[in-house]
Formats: sequence, structure tokens, C-alpha cells
Amino acid sequence: MKNALGDTFADRQKTAAEAKAALLARFKPKPTVTDPALKPRAEKKAEELARVREERTAEKAAKKQAQADAAADAEAARLADEAAALDAKRGERKERKALTKAEAQAARDAKYAARKARR
Repeated sequence: MKNALGDTFADRQKTAAEAKAALLARFKPKPTVTDPALKPRAEKKAEELARVREERTAEKAAKKQAQADAAADAEAARLADEAAALDAKRGERKERKALTKAEAQAARDAKYAARKARR
């Protein structure tokens, strides 16, 4: 076979090596192009952690506030019960005084009636 192009064995070897290198270059991993709009994983993780911490802090604050409200309600109920008991005690005392006053009035009326009856 006659060589029409006039290239030598070294030229053919060089061309084969270049073709092989080009073929291998196709399989090499290409550098990835990262979108600048995407946040790195560490930043996302840090933001998620901060959000979770804020939620937990809010939950704890709400729980403490609920406990404080419950304690205040219990104290208000206790004070209301004490006031109601005191009012009931005062009412009973007023009734006793009124009965005593009525009995005293009845006794005076009886004395007056007895005095009138003797005359």
C-alpha cells in the first residue's frame, strides 16, 4: 500500500496518540459549574438549625407563659373563694344579729304588752 499523504510512521503514531488522548479527555470529569443562586449545604443547614432553635425557644416561652397564666388563674380562683367564704360568714353574722334584734324586739313588745295587760 502506497502512502498518498506522505506521512511517516512517527506522524501516524503521533496522530493515534492524539486521538487516544482526545478519547480519554471525553471521559474525564468536567469541572462542575455551581449556580451562584444556590446556597451551600452548610449555610442551608445552619439556617435550618437556627429556625428549629427559634421554634423551640418560642415553644418554651409559650409553655412558660401558659404555666404562669394557669398559676395566676388558680390564685385568682383561690382569692375569689376566700372572698366568697368571707361574704358568706358576714352574711351569717348579719342574719344572727337580725334574729337577735328581732328576738329582743319581740321580748320588749311582750313586756310592753304584759304591762298594758296589768293596767
